[in-house]
Amino acid sequence: MADLGDYDVALVRADNPGPFTLSGTNTWLFGREPTWVIDPGPAIGAHVEAVLDEAERRGGIGGIALTHDHADHAASVGALRERAGAPPLAAMRPGLGTVTLADDEAFGPLRAVATPGHAPDHVAFVAGEVCFTGDAVLGEGSVFIAPDPGALSGYLAGLRRLRALPLALICPGHGPPVADPAGKLDEYVAHRLDRERRLLVALDRGLRSEDELLDAAWDDAPAALRSAAAVTLRAHLDKLREEGRLPPGAGQPRIR
Repeated sequence: MADLGDYDVALVRADNPGPFTLSGTNTWLFGREPTWVIDPGPAIGAHVEAVLDEAERRGGIGGIALTHDHADHAASVGALRERAGAPPLAAMRPGLGTVTLADDEAFGPLRAVATPGHAPDHVAFVAGEVCFTGDAVLGEGSVFIAPDPGALSGYLAGLRRLRALPLALICPGHGPPVADPAGKLDEYVAHRLDRERRLLVALDRGLRSEDELLDAAWDDAPAALRSAAAVTLRAHLDKLREEGRLPPGAGQPRIR
């Protein structure tokens, strides 16, 4: 595991393990006097206390940054802000926080990099050589991409933007920190392109229904993650449709 102390980063992991959260949701704290909290995590009292304890050791909270508003990352925002003296809350989606960030905008020591895909308003935060990726990149496994106009194309573009940065450490929303950001980002892009290749092979074979395409191109997905695979399949189909490469009738039935 990477030595987080070398980057003045602390990890507080929530006790909410599961198929989608892996070993639990990661809350990150960066810097000190004050510290900056990325993704406060689920509404679990013991987790909030642990974040507050670490923040106190670091001189208090200067601001809270949300990569996206899924409950396992954001549900404790209210409790944490109330206990910490209402520090500013930054997010990319208008109305979600007290500060609405634009792409490439700074929030304290953090710089926002739009990484849509898992959620339309998903954002990663870069601080020097460190990137807090939320659910855009995990420490292990892959993420699901939510169908939305341009979602998968935007996701790949976001990954490539991160790949172009001189990063030394990825602090993901779930799983262990990543000490080889370039390798992990290359792996993530290659994974999505391989899924596309397998999907195109299945379509060329004449397969059209969602179940057929899942069985052919996501045959390695565990049963517990089949619903997430189906969501990502729809994002892949959207991309092919946007590019004019999707045969008629592919992906039915389609449930949003």
